[in-house]
Amino acid sequence: MAVAALNEALPLSGWENFYVIVGSSAAALTGLTFIVITIAADAAGLANTPTGRLSGMRAFITPTAVHFTSALWVSALLSVPGQTVFSLALCLGISGLAGIAYCTRVILWIFEMLSEYRPFIADWIWSAVLPLFAYVCLLAVALLLPGHPVASLYAVGGITLLLLFIGIHNAWDVVAWVTTERHAHKDRQRHADHPPRGPSGR
Repeated sequence: MAVAALNEALPLSGWENFYVIVGSSAAALTGLTFIVITIAADAAGLANTPTGRLSGMRAFITPTAVHFTSALWVSALLSVPGQTVFSLALCLGISGLAGIAYCTRVILWIFEMLSEYRPFIADWIWSAVLPLFAYVCLLAVALLLPGHPVASLYAVGGITLLLLFIGIHNAWDVVAWVTTERHAHKDRQRHADHPPRGPSGR
């Protein structure tokens, strides 16, 4: 009986439009990551060392593409015809484990950057805590799927949206940071080249 339940097809007929919207959005927004990389590369002089630039790319830019790709991957999994409880649980479980391993590495990269850049609380939340939470939930849903297939489908939908929103927020955050830092860097250079004079004009 349990084996038969694992081989049952999932009730995915009502989810097609949802995953078409989320999957196509994730695929389109992945292109946004390339724009972010171009902007960040143009502002490479803001980082003090090549190591700092590489760590910044690994910790704050590349994960954006990974989260968009994860949302696209989950959308593709939920759109496969004839997807069974067992096959989906297996795919989600592997995806969750891979995501947890990757997020752990990202957190280590953030710690490596502390000498170059001190992250804000929001950086920790959006770049470390929420992505790790999303992949842990994905693994949990994979374990709960055989016993609660309908509720698990809603949970997977929420996790997919969360990954999409994390990617959007982090892409915007990098662009906003680079823009403000570029202006601040120009102001510092301007003051260094033309230091303010004292009352005597010296």
